Amino acid sequence: MKADKPITQTELESYLWGAATLLHGTIDAGDYKQFIFPLLFYKRLCDVYDEETAEALAESGGDREYAGLPEQHRFLIPADAHWKATREKVKNVGKAIQDAFRKIESANPDTLFGVFGDARWTNKDRLSDQMLRDLVEHFSSQTLSLANCPEDELGVGYEFLIKKFADDSGHTAAELYTNRTVVHLMTEMLEPQPGESIYDPTCGSAGMLLSAAAHLKRRNKEWRNLRLFGQERNLLTSAIGRMNLFLHGIEDFRIVRGDTLAHPAFVEGDRLMQFDVVLANPPYSVKQWDRAAWSADPWGRNIYGTPPQGRADYAFWQHIIKSMNPKSGRCAILFPHGVLFRNEESAMREKLITHDVVECILGLGPNLFYNSPMEACVVICRMNKPKNRKNRVLFINAVNEVTRERAQSFLTEDHIQRIVDTYKAFADENGFARAAGNDEIREKSCNLSIPLYVRTGNGNGGDKSEDDDAAGLEQAISDWLESSDVLRESMNQLFKTLDTNI
Repeated sequence: MKADKPITQTELESYLWGAATLLHGTIDAGDYKQFIFPLLFYKRLCDVYDEETAEALAESGGDREYAGLPEQHRFLIPADAHWKATREKVKNVGKAIQDAFRKIESANPDTLFGVFGDARWTNKDRLSDQMLRDLVEHFSSQTLSLANCPEDELGVGYEFLIKKFADDSGHTAAELYTNRTVVHLMTEMLEPQPGESIYDPTCGSAGMLLSAAAHLKRRNKEWRNLRLFGQERNLLTSAIGRMNLFLHGIEDFRIVRGDTLAHPAFVEGDRLMQFDVVLANPPYSVKQWDRAAWSADPWGRNIYGTPPQGRADYAFWQHIIKSMNPKSGRCAILFPHGVLFRNEESAMREKLITHDVVECILGLGPNLFYNSPMEACVVICRMNKPKNRKNRVLFINAVNEVTRERAQSFLTEDHIQRIVDTYKAFADENGFARAAGNDEIREKSCNLSIPLYVRTGNGNGGDKSEDDDAAGLEQAISDWLESSDVLRESMNQLFKTLDTNI
């Protein structure tokens, strides 16, 4: 097999985005991902298969039977499902692609079943034969072998594409993408170790699971023995997550499609599996969930109570607590600030404090939730706190630790390092951090609003009325955001009714 010139990162990103531009004007930008990602993965599988075949032929002196043995390949590619066979099709190209996907999935049932998603490739009104031939030819212009495009480089390119598609996806973006600098921060704070189990109950495109492996790679530690687990409700997004891990060279993982609250995928006997590390960005304040079933949850996840119907945040939080190893378990959850102080969840917060599992409340700046101006917080919980942290919670006000460029907000390495150092020190830092005792938190009715404990520019603690004003402002903002959601939903329903009646 002739060696191709290695692709530079810039060339790779131009190549990947060039495929998406071929769809411009024909299908919605938010739908690009369901066609581009599977084709990219298909091309990669076939090019690596060819690379492995060439290596086996060289090793065996040209023995084709030896080169075709399953043990010579990571994945099996039937001859009639190979990229080269599909490339020859000039009619019914969509059906040829779809048939190839199903044959490859059937040939690799333990690893690739369902990985290509369920897009309608045969809909010629959206995807003409000419357009699909153009797409196939575009992808054929580069060889995506391991030698030509190493896993780390292709993984970065894939993440580039995920973000580009998230930019075009509007309100659905958060399902696909979490700000990677925030993910990096959360991972640094939890410090995953070789051999540990990592879990994300709402894993999206698997960025948080990948971050755990990247953390160990940066430190030259063994990362291949990490055990990665994720659940994702959306079929396409779960497929994208699986492809993402494969393209990064990770094969020891389980991502399962399903609703984590209604049907948790990872169970052992009559209880949930328990993990060393949980990283999560649950969907914000899910309204459509089965609250009645939760009140009698068979997995015992309602340990602190039943959340209100309009907000499932504490259902995800309790699911995560029940999914943590009692000795080694720790979690980092990205939440909106409202979970810290909303009155309707105060009884559940009180039990969290009583059980002494909350270790750190970190307030972040605006625009770090994807495509949303809302300020985010990271909640760190640990099942077995070190002695010097027991019955204390560290509050960090990092609202100013944020940089904004070209309409994008992110954390720099300096921001991340300052926050991580403060978390590790677990000590007061004037205007930035304060370790408050659980008794003091109870005196404040278990309100975890950060301004009650840390005030930027004016030291910590202080006059109670000023603190109450700050917390009251946060409550007012939260109530306004909630009422805005309700109004938006009501208006949508009204317009649907008007459309029906016209």
